[in-house]
Amino acid sequence: MVPVIRWKAPALLWRAAMLLPLVLSIPGCGSPQPIRTDRFYRLEPAVLEGPSGHPAPVVLLVNNLAARGFLGGRAIVFRTREQPLVAQRYEDLLWEDPPTRSLAQALVAAIREAEVVEVVVVPTDRARFDLMLGGEVEQFEHLPTDAPPRVAASINLSLVRAGDRSTLASRRYSGEEPVLGDTPDAMAEAFNRLTARLMAEVVRDLQP
Repeated sequence: MVPVIRWKAPALLWRAAMLLPLVLSIPGCGSPQPIRTDRFYRLEPAVLEGPSGHPAPVVLLVNNLAARGFLGGRAIVFRTREQPLVAQRYEDLLWEDPPTRSLAQALVAAIREAEVVEVVVVPTDRARFDLMLGGEVEQFEHLPTDAPPRVAASINLSLVRAGDRSTLASRRYSGEEPVLGDTPDAMAEAFNRLTARLMAEVVRDLQP
């Protein structure tokens, strides 16, 4: 005689029906979560120094700037008072271009607008030049837990003669700028204001 196997389907279905509301109530189960999109900010500071009227008769090459760690990429870096030795980056806030590239472009724009030299070129121009300006971005970060919140930057620049590679001048440009608001937009605006001030300092140093 073949034994009869009794399936407990009704009981299993009842238990599944009871558990379904609990499963659907768990975050991430049963309903799609809102999609988080990245926000990209442009570093494009205003030019503060006008034409000098007496450009030096030289060709100046503005090199790409160097940087270490997160500063070499598009991440927006921040640092807190609780962990001052730890550089962190925002997950969904980014620069359109790495700060190293944007700062070099800001230098070119500021020097050209001020007419410090007759010609300003960049590495892709493959032109002959008399002087080189380059350096490293040491700091470019948001300090959100400071009172008030602010942004800070530090850039080392050197002016070098092309012929013998001798250094004519070298200086560290640094500063801070308060963030006038509690939004990412306010932070980006502060970065642009600070960059504009630092570029103006470089221009004044280059003027005859």
